[in-house]
Amino acid sequence: MHTAVRRPMIGVVAPPARADHTGAHDLKLPHERFAYSPMNARPRWALPKGARIAVYCVLNVEEWNIEKPVAREYLSSPAGVVTVPNVPNWSWHEYGMRVGIWRVIDALVKRRIDASVAINACVCEGPGEPVARALKELGWEFMGHGHTQAALHSLPDQREAIRQSFGILERYTGVAPRGWLGPGLHETLDTLDWLAEAGFKYVFDWPLDEHPIEMRTAHGPVVAMPYSMETGDLPMMVVHHHQSDVWLKRMKDQFDRLYREGARQPRVMSMSVHPFVIGVPHRIRYFEALFDYMRRHKGVWFATAAQIYDWYREHPPST
Repeated sequence: MHTAVRRPMIGVVAPPARADHTGAHDLKLPHERFAYSPMNARPRWALPKGARIAVYCVLNVEEWNIEKPVAREYLSSPAGVVTVPNVPNWSWHEYGMRVGIWRVIDALVKRRIDASVAINACVCEGPGEPVARALKELGWEFMGHGHTQAALHSLPDQREAIRQSFGILERYTGVAPRGWLGPGLHETLDTLDWLAEAGFKYVFDWPLDEHPIEMRTAHGPVVAMPYSMETGDLPMMVVHHHQSDVWLKRMKDQFDRLYREGARQPRVMSMSVHPFVIGVPHRIRYFEALFDYMRRHKGVWFATAAQIYDWYREHPPST
């Protein structure tokens, strides 16, 4: 779980650093950024008030450009061709910004749950700014989600796009963002260095554990936050076409197992939702039902990603 920048874990050897021909450290590959750490060999990690499980919700807020290929399709284009403009699928996303987002906000506010908002920075400056304003007024955490909804691989200068995203969110909220969720979770092998250089402290693009994991970069450590691809509303109900009640069952199963195992070794559970997916009328009740189910259990810490990160930095597992 730890690297050389922090106290080493029991039975874990810190990864070596490569050097390029200039002698500078060149951290690129996973084994160079973090060490292998088996869950069953770790010291126990204590959560606030003896909680078994920390649960956090990521709300994805995006702005799609109708003059470019859409980020996702629910209705396939005719004959499988890429259509621009893609009016029905762009409108599907826009529905989330106009209608679905307010259902999701209401569900969380009524249950006194704060979300971590992964937001395209352009939302803060575009027609969707009223959504950003409402989330800002709630005091919810804003996290980087690219400047626009485009994979970093496709950008001519991802380093500048990361800096631009950081700057816009900092100016808009008055607080420097710390979390980053890449569009589609995608990175290149250089992305972690650019994120750390810009000032981001934790990322969700490495869903490899149920504890925070510290990773080495050329500009200091960045933490990989626990994140589950298999429980997100978009992969489940858009990519894999599961019915909404299947999402609820899977989320309950995920929670039940982590809650049980958390009695011995506390865990972190994530959920990632999109207003144009979970915020539609026939799905929102499953979202509400999940929180109502989890809230009936003792020893659950409903937190933001920032709160989990801060706790991890201040209360690392004892050695």
